[in-house]
Amino acid sequence: MDLTTTDFLRAFLMTLIAGLATGVGGLIAVRKRQLDQRFLSIALGFSAGVMIYVSFMEMLPKAQEALVQHYGDGSGPWVTVIAFFVGIGLIALIDNLIPEAENPHEPKDWDDMAPDAQKQQQEQQHEHKKQAMLRMGLFSALAIAIHNFPEGFATFMSALEDPALGLSITVAIAIHNIPEGISVAVPVYYATDSRRRALRYAVLSGVAEPLGAIVGFLLLRPWLDARLLGLVFAAVAGIMVYISLDELLPSAEKYGRHHHAILGVVSGMAVMALSLLII
Repeated sequence: MDLTTTDFLRAFLMTLIAGLATGVGGLIAVRKRQLDQRFLSIALGFSAGVMIYVSFMEMLPKAQEALVQHYGDGSGPWVTVIAFFVGIGLIALIDNLIPEAENPHEPKDWDDMAPDAQKQQQEQQHEHKKQAMLRMGLFSALAIAIHNFPEGFATFMSALEDPALGLSITVAIAIHNIPEGISVAVPVYYATDSRRRALRYAVLSGVAEPLGAIVGFLLLRPWLDARLLGLVFAAVAGIMVYISLDELLPSAEKYGRHHHAILGVVSGMAVMALSLLII
């Protein structure tokens, strides 16, 4: 692949813009004056809807197209599916290596407790909830950063191969990175009451995208071709679907009503669908 400095810088700039869009989501979250659990539920569901839609409607079709060209009509779809589930397995392994957030302790017997004991128990329960929210926000930031790493590589390589395709993917990824930034910033903001800290973690989760572009390019440049790009797209789709189903949707259900979570999912899908149609 013959590259010029201009090609490299343009592709990196696209990837940087897409990655730092998590900071836009974080800014939206921390500027909202009153955050409630309904907003949190809808935001998490929105992020899940965006990820699921872009995975099945954008990432996997592009992956299969590239892999069919390399492996043929018979084997190409099979390789796509295998790469998809390899991505799921990768993020599942990382998920299992990270301790889960502890559930807040339930009060033992409210009727038999004195008022002072009840107040103390409420304060302890509130503190446990804040700790659990902080852990959830940090895990979301880590998980998003992990999946942004190969996603950044995929965006970068797409921009190098075809700037028009790269621009489309950059816009799509940036749009879905905004609710990802929200999903990181909101629980951190709830837990710490610090806008600066929430925004910092939202931005850091997106920095992995340009970092993944550079590291992936330097390590894999000798083997770069359409086949490898297809494998990356399929694996990234699997990672995003897993995060949506295992982390975002359960959290959306936990912090709001069922219909709030579903409203967020459908809204996220609709926004992503419109963005893909427009661009």
